Amino acid sequence: MARIKGGMNAKKKHNRVLKMAKGYRGARSKQYRVAKQSVMRALTSSYAGRKQRKRQMRQLWIARINAAARLNGLSYSKFMHGLKSAGVDMNRKMLAEMAVSDASGFAELAELAKNAVNA
Repeated sequence: MARIKGGMNAKKKHNRVLKMAKGYRGARSKQYRVAKQSVMRALTSSYAGRKQRKRQMRQLWIARINAAARLNGLSYSKFMHGLKSAGVDMNRKMLAEMAVSDASGFAELAELAKNAVNA
């Protein structure tokens, strides 16, 4: 059986990494060894970034809900406890959207939460 040299596969692997490193500065986009390190780090960071984005969005929603709740005379924790006691099952994303775009609807929810906490 004839021996097959690995040049084609190595070239393909190098080109794949260098294509991913396109746009990096200097040797990071030109030299395979440096590009490979940069790409590996970038892929690791992008994976972590996708997890962090979810945390940051929840943080933003909570900040918006808290601000709107305080305008209606409640803290965030009392507002959320009141909604749970009143049986309102609404996620933070929708509550934050209401806080920004539908202040009157949010005020109604705040009243509902107030009554549930005081009752």
